[in-house]
Amino acid sequence: MYARSTTIQARPSAIDAGIAHVRDEVMPALTGIPGCVGLSLMVDRLSCRCIATSAWDSAEAMHGSASHVDAIRNRVAEVFGGSPKVEEWEIAALHRAHTTPQGACVRAIWLKTDPDRIDMAVEAYRSQFLSEMETLDGFCSASLLINRSSGRAVSSATYDSAEAMLRNRDQAASLRADASRRSGAELIDGVEFELALAHLRVPEMA
Repeated sequence: MYARSTTIQARPSAIDAGIAHVRDEVMPALTGIPGCVGLSLMVDRLSCRCIATSAWDSAEAMHGSASHVDAIRNRVAEVFGGSPKVEEWEIAALHRAHTTPQGACVRAIWLKTDPDRIDMAVEAYRSQFLSEMETLDGFCSASLLINRSSGRAVSSATYDSAEAMLRNRDQAASLRADASRRSGAELIDGVEFELALAHLRVPEMA
């Protein structure tokens, strides 16, 4: 399974219009493309960073959709009022404990490791870190996206509510630091998001 993420630094006044556009226009258009298995949208209203991620059942489907998706993406950027930054990923792990409720939030962490160590890092994530994250208050699901050539990765954990994510923040930070030491991955960035849309149909991959 593969994913394409589009990050936009939005205008504050355009965020709600952007969410509505992705929900009402982009999601039906994307899910009608062969090989697309859904879409999610994360929004941080403080920094105005918005990330839309589409999932695909193969690299061929993702790359084959590129010309079709370009026009859709440009319109999304126009509605949000920012320029898009596009990244492509392999979905290395995904685990759901239960269905994501309305009002769920996501903590996303960007990491980097030596590309030669990426498989080791994925195995550590699946065998150790996922089970540790599942103990956190309000845990719903988690995923790991990787780029094998660069060694970059992003781990996203979804929680029932902003309140649950706030309550588990210190414990999550401790788990992250320990996981970073064990895997040799460098923590690059971390952001807490509102999960504005959650319509990914990626199967369990833990």
